[in-house]
Amino acid sequence: MYTWLLPAVKAVLPHVGTIISAALPVFQSRKIDENAATQEALLQRQISELQEVASHNAVHIKELAEQLKQMVVTLEQGVIANERRYRRLTAMSVIATLLSLVAIALWWSGAR
Repeated sequence: MYTWLLPAVKAVLPHVGTIISAALPVFQSRKIDENAATQEALLQRQISELQEVASHNAVHIKELAEQLKQMVVTLEQGVIANERRYRRLTAMSVIATLLSLVAIALWWSGAR
């Protein structure tokens, strides 16, 4: 097991409850009275809260999708640039190898 994992887990565990409680949406009270009108009003409020949360989630998901799209475009541009650089370096290394072979051949022919 990784040696850094155990201290990291020990550092995070005390805060898990706080993180979960902060991440959970806070809804209206779920107490239901005997009065039918109150029950309907409470259910209507809960439904409207759920719809509001769902619409906020949809907006956030759309923002994340746009960010992901931008990141993919940026990565593709980086890959294209790296591919060009790789081809250029390969061509330069082939040219350098050929020049060194020519130099060695000239040296060998002059050494005789």
